[in-house]
Amino acid sequence: MFLTRFRVNTARSGARRLLSSPQAMHAAVMSSFPALLPNDTPAPDSPRVLWRLDHTSRADVMLYIVSPHRPDLTHLVEQAGWPAAAAADPAAPGWQSRPYGPLLDRLTTGEQWAFRLTANPVHHARRKDDEPTKRTAHLTPVHQMGWLLKRQETCGFRILEKPDAKRLLPSGTTHTKQPHHGDRYELTVHDKRALAFDKHRTTNPPSGGRRAPVTLVTVTFDGRLEITDPPLLRRALTQGIGKAKAYGCGLLTLAPLGPTR
Repeated sequence: MFLTRFRVNTARSGARRLLSSPQAMHAAVMSSFPALLPNDTPAPDSPRVLWRLDHTSRADVMLYIVSPHRPDLTHLVEQAGWPAAAAADPAAPGWQSRPYGPLLDRLTTGEQWAFRLTANPVHHARRKDDEPTKRTAHLTPVHQMGWLLKRQETCGFRILEKPDAKRLLPSGTTHTKQPHHGDRYELTVHDKRALAFDKHRTTNPPSGGRRAPVTLVTVTFDGRLEITDPPLLRRALTQGIGKAKAYGCGLLTLAPLGPTR
């Protein structure tokens, strides 16, 4: 496994095209693996290619990729990087890849880490009793946090709770006595994005000649966790969490804890 980081040059037209379309970015990421054919799909319970865009600021965007094989991002450097700088220094091709296995192997129960995850929090609901359920996005931070909290155990971690001194409300509740996850847990949700884009055309499109656009609601979670089951966490780190993995969702990354704020 490899963890790769690529800084996007947002001043380039190719970068703007990729950033405006998760479908185009997915295609560019998957083209980074010479041995991977376009129609290849990962076997169940096997590592897969995951990616995420971190928007530190409007002009500072980082692409992270976790993959079973080391990628070659030469085409991304040419489209959305600094090709002249990369050509001038062969030791710095324009991206950084590091083996991911050493980190995965040393994860142990009880360790605490900071984490980041961009995800597509959804649930299945129906408007009327006689209608089939439909996949629907969670739209509020409380429900989005609840979506992640429900997946803690199966993903091998627990999100840390705030000490009482850091909570603004008694026992982390609101005036309605309902759980307020943002005040109880070391967890924040931000960078909500409602995306709509055209999926690649098929050889047999539906009547009208065009497929309905793909719509997604994505959010980014930042927080602190404690490892409860290392094998399950390794699975989450290499297979992703939730839906829409092809469109930049599901990649969980860890970082050493800094000083408590």
